[in-house]
Amino acid sequence: MTTVTPTDQQAPFAEQNPYAAPGAETRGFSVSSLVLGLVSIVASYTFVVPAIGLVLGILALKREPAARTMAIWGIVLNAVMLGGAVLVSLGALAFGLAMLPFAVFG
Repeated sequence: MTTVTPTDQQAPFAEQNPYAAPGAETRGFSVSSLVLGLVSIVASYTFVVPAIGLVLGILALKREPAARTMAIWGIVLNAVMLGGAVLVSLGALAFGLAMLPFAVFG
């Protein structure tokens, strides 16, 4: 009866099986958060894009410690753009309500 012992010539499991899960961490959430933060600058007055980017950035902080900087930048960009969209919407609502008497009686 022979026993097989691993030697230096044998490839590790990840190299033997190309469909195995990668050992390195992925940076998908943090990259997505950063990209959505940059996209929300162009599409600034939407609520959906910065909200999704903010959620992805928060998830990236917990799941991807290697990509912490990208996640923080994504959170900052998305939070600023989401706050700006809220302020612009509230300002437009206030202006519309202030001009309502002139529209009805004018």
